[in-house]
Amino acid sequence: MILKKTILLLLFSSISVSVGCYLNTKPKKNPAEKMQDFIINISDYTRKINPNFIIIPQNGAELAFENGKTDKKLDQKFLEAIDGFGIEELFYNGELKPDTYRIDLLSKIKESETIIVSEFVKDTALVKDSYERNEKSGFLCFTRTEENYHYTLIPTKVHNENKNNVEKLSDIKNFLYIINNSNYYSKSAFITALKNTNYDLIFIDLYHNGVQFNKEEIEKLKIKKNGGKRLVVGYMNIGAAEKYRTYWRRDWKINNPKWLKKPYKDYDQEIWVEYWNSEWQDIIYGNDNSYAKKIVDTGFDGVYLDNVEAYYFLYND
Repeated sequence: MILKKTILLLLFSSISVSVGCYLNTKPKKNPAEKMQDFIINISDYTRKINPNFIIIPQNGAELAFENGKTDKKLDQKFLEAIDGFGIEELFYNGELKPDTYRIDLLSKIKESETIIVSEFVKDTALVKDSYERNEKSGFLCFTRTEENYHYTLIPTKVHNENKNNVEKLSDIKNFLYIINNSNYYSKSAFITALKNTNYDLIFIDLYHNGVQFNKEEIEKLKIKKNGGKRLVVGYMNIGAAEKYRTYWRRDWKINNPKWLKKPYKDYDQEIWVEYWNSEWQDIIYGNDNSYAKKIVDTGFDGVYLDNVEAYYFLYND
């Protein structure tokens, strides 16, 4: 009888431990949630250094919703970590092709976030319509034409030119997206070209031909030609590793290190990464040698986070 009681007690204890472990196990996060965490952590890190630092993810509008699922409520914690959304090819992708799925998502987000859209038109006659469609929807727009597909040119005409000072993202009336500065033979030539514009917001890379901008150079860009203040935001790719960056090592390739996961279609110099991997995240933020720290230290007003939609492309396409 004593033996039976002992066996029953041991069995009950085993079941209790198993059930307890099961109840205490947190459900695994899906890829979109991992990207949400990544962006929130970048925001927390940079804003501890500069409380007014601007965070703008590009694309990935699903991240604005809980668990990255668009049938759920807006994710307030994520929205508090960012200042706006950058979106590419919303109404125009060469020709008029309104993306009704993303337009609907952004209409739910625009009350709390500034939506900035980069359109692409093949026919210059469509530029005006692209601006009008975005403005009607409550979005800001920068439209590039075929010769500017890779963001290499500075259009001379500024749509909705604004003389006022710009202190925060919600103040902007227009913006310039020029992350490829290869058309400019020197940093000084590039800086001079940018200074002679009246754009409220400029997106540029941290480097010119592999040479990092310094704080003094970035400060020069924060004044528009008309004398008003503007914002200067640095580009940072957080979903794909770029082979031409200073962090890249010669022996790296797909699966070496293991977080280099998948070729980036049509972009030979980039590889999709397992962005939740601690080694990759250390490259991006959290230490004095990280990419985000360099952007903050160089005096940028914020950071533009590219390829946040890696949560989709790692598993599709």
